[in-house]
Amino acid sequence: MAEIGPNTRLRVSPFYESTVKEGVAAFSPYNRMLMPTSYGHPRAEYDRLTKGVSLWDVAVERQVAIEGPDAAAFTQMLCTRDLSRQKIGQGKYVACCDHRGVIINDPVVLKLAEDKFWLSIADKDMLMWCRAIAAERGMNVDLHEPDVSPLAVQGPMAEDVVAAVFGDWIRDIKFFWFADAEINGIPVKIQRSGYSGQGGFEIYLTDGTRGDELWSIFREAGAPWGIGPGNPSPVERIESGMLSFGGDTDDHTNPFEVRLERYVDLDVADDVVGIQALRRIKAEGPTRHQLGLLLDDEEPQPGPVRWYDLEVEGQKVGDMTCGCWSFKFERVIGFALISVNCQPGDRVTVVRQGVPVGATLCDLPFSKA
Repeated sequence: MAEIGPNTRLRVSPFYESTVKEGVAAFSPYNRMLMPTSYGHPRAEYDRLTKGVSLWDVAVERQVAIEGPDAAAFTQMLCTRDLSRQKIGQGKYVACCDHRGVIINDPVVLKLAEDKFWLSIADKDMLMWCRAIAAERGMNVDLHEPDVSPLAVQGPMAEDVVAAVFGDWIRDIKFFWFADAEINGIPVKIQRSGYSGQGGFEIYLTDGTRGDELWSIFREAGAPWGIGPGNPSPVERIESGMLSFGGDTDDHTNPFEVRLERYVDLDVADDVVGIQALRRIKAEGPTRHQLGLLLDDEEPQPGPVRWYDLEVEGQKVGDMTCGCWSFKFERVIGFALISVNCQPGDRVTVVRQGVPVGATLCDLPFSKA
């Protein structure tokens, strides 16, 4: 097996050695780190996530720490959602946009103190962006990447496993809220969150030297529930109708096009980056929207889908941005980023590697279809 050495361009996580021992079969680069994407048994990993409990190395979900006298004001400038009522210990899912109103990230904002926030980011160099905006606006903030590495425990039995480690008090943590904890001297923050529709927690490790210890603690505690290694499942997230920033978005996508309208508050201050553009987009009406696709295929297809053309009567009307063979629905499904003239129930043609395949548009999530 070829060795991948740590370096400043492609780092490994504090849980790397544990994932290797678990038999990790594939990685993908994400925020200049290696993210485990397979342990070689996709159906077993899917079943563990949807029926039991799965342990994920998601240290690639890096944090941008925002601290200082202007931290609250500056964090609001970056987020198109109103944060004025956010409490200490509460996380909020937000859309960050550029000056065009185009989404550049969809982080969770964690409020640690009145003058301290974390942006828990998707795959993008947000630290550089934040530093540029802070300098442009003359904000008195300290911006850096802290020693924080999330470990996710996901699945219908995740709460029982996390309670076995930390105690039943964690059952009272509300969605996106978080609390400080410690296990065997390992400092963490526990948040009810995670990139699946199955429920669970993200354990924010705040001492990168203790990653393998923390992994082992959950591996041992979760044994009665059949815990095993996994990763953010492309199949489960598509079935659950969850957006993938950078996968389902392009360099022109605004929040209104991808079902994020409820996270945009148009009455926030004018100095919020992108808000004035979003007001114009809202007034004019977006030209695309995100829908589900039910393909006519009834057989599993190899490999992931990557932005196939969608056509009606030979004219391109949008793109299929993702797709998979669904274990749950037993057919090929995916997302469409498509003209607002196309509606659920309409028929379209997916041009997949030059081969036309029929499909029906539907609402998301697929449970509505």
